[in-house]
Amino acid sequence: MYRFLECTADRYMTSGVMSMTRHCTMSEAESLFTQHDFNSFPVVEEGKLLGIVTKFDFLRAFAFTTDQMVPRYDEWMKRPVSEVMTEAVVQVEPTTPLTRVLQLMVNLRIRSFPVLSAGGELLGMISRGDVMRALGKTTQEAQRAVPK
Repeated sequence: MYRFLECTADRYMTSGVMSMTRHCTMSEAESLFTQHDFNSFPVVEEGKLLGIVTKFDFLRAFAFTTDQMVPRYDEWMKRPVSEVMTEAVVQVEPTTPLTRVLQLMVNLRIRSFPVLSAGGELLGMISRGDVMRALGKTTQEAQRAVPK
């Protein structure tokens, strides 16, 4: 477990992340969610993170209350994801310790975070699965290092 304390986001993040632009339609986003089974996609333009679109953001567009009418599905699916994306994104740096990433995930109940360079460029995503992989790998490494 002590080896996990030394791990950083850049070591376990997923690089080469699939993203979309703010002009991507809700229909295109639905296809990407279905095709890749991701829970979120960063919204990026010119290498800069503008926001993130999650499955929750997508579904929230169809929720209605007494104050809000149900949108017409076909019309809404033509709208850009910029209308539903989350702009205030919690992000981490490549050198962020995984202990901090894990704490943020637990406290904020967020499944993944974009990993951004100091200049704001999207380098990758760090997800719950990545953190679980790090925990497993560092535990196995520690067990192999113990003399028998």
